[in-house]
Amino acid sequence: MLLTLALRHLFVRKARALLLLFGYSIGAGVMLVLLSVGEAMLIQSRDVALVGGGEVTALPEGIDLEGLRTGSQSGLFYGIDRARFVTRQLLGGPRHREVVAAVSPVIEQKLVYLTHAGRTLTVRAGGEIPSRAAAVGASLRLVAGRWEDTRGDIAFINPSREELYDELDRFHLPEGNDSTWGEWHYFNVVTGPEEWWYISYVVGGLVGRGHWGGQLLVTHRRGDGSLRRYMAAIPSGSVQIDTASADLILGSSSVRQHEGVYRIMGTAPGLAFDLEVTPAAHQFFPAVEREEQDLRSGYVVPALRASATGTFCVDETCRRVQHAAAYHDHNWGEWHGTTWEWGVGTGSRFTLLYGGVLAEGRDTLSGSSPFFLALFDSLGALQVYRFEQVRRSGARPARGAPGVLSPTNLELVARRDRDTLRLSIRVLDAQGSRSEAGGFARWFLQLRGEFALEGTAGGARVDDKGRGFFETYVKQGVRSQESGVRDELPSVWTLMNRPSRNTDILLPALTDNPPPTLKANLVSPSCSTEPSSSFTLKKPTPPSR
Repeated sequence: MLLTLALRHLFVRKARALLLLFGYSIGAGVMLVLLSVGEAMLIQSRDVALVGGGEVTALPEGIDLEGLRTGSQSGLFYGIDRARFVTRQLLGGPRHREVVAAVSPVIEQKLVYLTHAGRTLTVRAGGEIPSRAAAVGASLRLVAGRWEDTRGDIAFINPSREELYDELDRFHLPEGNDSTWGEWHYFNVVTGPEEWWYISYVVGGLVGRGHWGGQLLVTHRRGDGSLRRYMAAIPSGSVQIDTASADLILGSSSVRQHEGVYRIMGTAPGLAFDLEVTPAAHQFFPAVEREEQDLRSGYVVPALRASATGTFCVDETCRRVQHAAAYHDHNWGEWHGTTWEWGVGTGSRFTLLYGGVLAEGRDTLSGSSPFFLALFDSLGALQVYRFEQVRRSGARPARGAPGVLSPTNLELVARRDRDTLRLSIRVLDAQGSRSEAGGFARWFLQLRGEFALEGTAGGARVDDKGRGFFETYVKQGVRSQESGVRDELPSVWTLMNRPSRNTDILLPALTDNPPPTLKANLVSPSCSTEPSSSFTLKKPTPPSR
């Protein structure tokens, strides 16, 4: 009887019956989806490749997410470059302190081979920093023992000033037999509106196993516009380098770093100086090393902005300087067949750094330019852009280079995603030195100029003006040109005061206004240049009232 009534009801009340059937189908479908999602979450929670904790997971660009989970080889060679810089400044620095509570770097799915008693086992390994993993809710469940931060873990996340600058500024050893290997500390000190010093501590040659040695190279641009150069050659027996710190000894000249302050001393015929150079907080650019074919070169800027206090003694007449504006960088590599574009400037709100090294025969107009421009404010790196060329115009005589014309203006346009920055430079002073290695006739120019910048960074409008130092190469008598094919450099022993520099980097861009909640894992199956391939960011807890 009930079945008969139900069937008759379906035919009598067709619309109502269809509505009820539709509702029942929707309910059953939703239940099936929820059960499927629950089963998938249960399976994933038992996945050996799971990286837990955090609210946002960041991966190296280009990696296959599904391939990473299933163990595909697409992720074997991906890593997050300059992981320490990303951890300490870009993600975990003061700019995002109100949003990011914790950053947890992780190495995940690292392939390791263990050999014992003639047997080799293939295993997957990972690494985390215990305190940071706990901060993002991803601590390990310990069966026995303790899992605590080591001294190395602490230094990775929050190094002391001395540890930071030793890590950035340490020396290196050449890997090949290229006699053009050179490495140096470079300091720039401005002691007056029209007076400044270029100071280079250079080590070059087949360091430690052949003909090699050191040089102290100093150029003084005096207030009247004249130049005076000083040089002292140091034999290898009087040179001491340290591959674990910034310290360097060249006979009676030295660079020593202690608690984040550089003590630089130097003596050469007619000159002696003793200065303390103190870098400004958050004003450093991470170490970058390029390796391609026969070229290896590296570059780091430990002190984009700094102050110098001490004495300069010229011909036994001493002068004290207090809190003079200063800059410091460090370069290393093989320098045959290379030239570069470089500049640093400080304005009222921002500091800028641009550069790029080119090997012989590499044309910047071909689309393979290594040029970058980094914009800094008081909190550190604000944006990193790319640009293709430096446009030059005008002509003026270059000091120390008879018949050589320097440009009067430089201009470049740099871009990153939706951000664009235009930089214009008016040259106030130019000095040149000859470079004719490899049969090329080029002049290396060191420029002092005023700059103006305008554009956007992280979507926000920026503009500023200031002064800075800039470097480029020109052919004799060239009045206007764009940066293009480069010639060879002389060996490190014939450089007149300013050896070469190099950078090739593209860092993640961050805006001033990140999402309101941020807790992330930055994950990679292997690390490239540093032992970190995963980060977790966690939103801070508001203070109690």
